[in-house]
Amino acid sequence: MPSTVVHVALAGLVGVALLGEEFTPRALGVVLVVTAAIDSDAFVGLVLPGAHRSLFHTLFFPLLLGLLVFADSRRGRVSYLRDRWGDHGVRVAWVAIAGLTFGGIFPDLFTNGVNAFYPFHDTFYRVNGHLLFSSQRGLVQTFIELTPETPRPTTRTLHYSTAVDPTPGTEPENVERLFPVVMSGWQLMLVTIGGFVMSSRLWEFYRR
Repeated sequence: MPSTVVHVALAGLVGVALLGEEFTPRALGVVLVVTAAIDSDAFVGLVLPGAHRSLFHTLFFPLLLGLLVFADSRRGRVSYLRDRWGDHGVRVAWVAIAGLTFGGIFPDLFTNGVNAFYPFHDTFYRVNGHLLFSSQRGLVQTFIELTPETPRPTTRTLHYSTAVDPTPGTEPENVERLFPVVMSGWQLMLVTIGGFVMSSRLWEFYRR
């Protein structure tokens, strides 16, 4: 599964692309911190089984944040964000939500799954498959399966192993805790590109 390093690398690309003229090192930092923070549901999983990949990885989380930012930004002069940070703060808030959605939730959704509609629908979904055109079979896609061969997992049946909580229940004293950095070639590529783009943008900012 993608590590926090991979999430941050992708969120950095989103931040650099969307911040535009509002780019500052602090603004980029906000996007990265917000994205990394959603993995804190792994700690919640210690007391609430199944919380990891559910509590902060549900698509309702960025939706809720988006509604809050939208409602606040429509308040004009009494807007909390505008009162403290001006239009810059509103822009950074929207980009942070985009960063946590596309950099934080999507990499997990498109690899080994998230509880996308938790808590209203307790089912883990994974977007994975292929789309191709065959000279014999025509258009072939396996992303959408209306009748999966096995039942989809729920918070009761699925446990994601993390360094914080490697196994369900109480771990033995000698349990191995893994702290992933990059676990595949495409992840290393993404971290390299994200690091290069963010470094280049920061260098450009400071040389003005």
